[in-house]
Amino acid sequence: MAAVPEPHTGWTFITSHARVLAAIADNPNIRIRDIAAHCRLTERAVARIISDLEKDGYLSHTREGRTNTYRIDPDKVLRHPAEADLSVASLLSLLVRDETERTNTPTTPTQHPVNATKQ
Repeated sequence: MAAVPEPHTGWTFITSHARVLAAIADNPNIRIRDIAAHCRLTERAVARIISDLEKDGYLSHTREGRTNTYRIDPDKVLRHPAEADLSVASLLSLLVRDETERTNTPTTPTQHPVNATKQ
């Protein structure tokens, strides 16, 4: 049995549901065990989150042998009224790294768009 990941302390900007969705968007064949490790959640919590996302139509899956392949509905709008005009695709565009970002070195603070506007 895998060890329970050490929980994060304090508050964060991103919910566990968004983290799980981003991990799936990054790899549609990812295992629950790997999502749990990446998001620092238990496997049971990840399974519950995936169930929530599927129940509300944000996510679906197909079983291929022993592997699940997940599909995200990018056009589904976010649940909270304050973000009701934003789609899942908009959220994921902020959270999911593309392949070029993974291989490049991290940006320095002066290169970051937020800091660039403050100059």
